[in-house]
Amino acid sequence: MTRAYRLRVDGHLDDHWSAWFGDLALTRDLDGTTSLSGAVQDQAALHGLLAKVRDMGLTLISVDAVDL
Repeated sequence: MTRAYRLRVDGHLDDHWSAWFGDLALTRDLDGTTSLSGAVQDQAALHGLLAKVRDMGLTLISVDAVDL
């Protein structure tokens, strides 16, 4: 079941990371965080995104289910 999520990480990611996160939109927020948002196919895909965040050494601030 496809669901939309927003992941917030500490720091601003450069635009070249957009391709690495697939179809997620990358937004640099004024508070110094980056939001990654978009549709995620299923829970396995969500866990894959969380693994990428971990592997990059990013600090995960939040994960929210959202309406897009």
